Amino acid sequence: MPLPEPEPGLVFRYDFLWRREADAGRDTSKERPACIAVATDSEMARRRVVILPITHSRPSKATFGIELPDTVRRALGLDDEPCWVIVSEYNIDNWPNAGIATLPESTSKYTYGYLPPRLFETIKAEFLKRFDSKRAVRR
Repeated sequence: MPLPEPEPGLVFRYDFLWRREADAGRDTSKERPACIAVATDSEMARRRVVILPITHSRPSKATFGIELPDTVRRALGLDDEPCWVIVSEYNIDNWPNAGIATLPESTSKYTYGYLPPRLFETIKAEFLKRFDSKRAVRR
C-alpha cells in the first residue's frame, strides 16, 4: 500500500527522535505512532512535515501533551493504554523519509488513519502556542 499524501492529522508509524536522544548523539529511536501537525504545499518538490509524537508516557512538568480519548485510540487501532500527543516537542522531516515504518501487524500499511478534525484543531492550536513562544523543542 503506497503512502498517502501528508495531510495534517494523519497518524502514521515513525522513528521519532526525542531531543534528549539527539543530544546524546543518537540519530534513530524506536518506531511509534506520530501525527503530522503541518505539511508544506504539495507543489514543493521536497515536501516537509512537522511531526508530533504519540506516547504512552504521561507528560512531565517539562512537556505538554493532549490525551487521546479511548474512542479515538480504538478507531485508529492503537492499543488500550492511555496515550498522549506531545505538542511541546517535534521533528521536521521530508515526506516520504526513511523514518516511516509499517504498522506492527502489517508489511504494507503505514498509517493508522486521521485524528478527528476537532481534536486535531485543539492539538494544532496547543502546538502553535508553544512554537510561537519558542517553548516547543525541535529535533
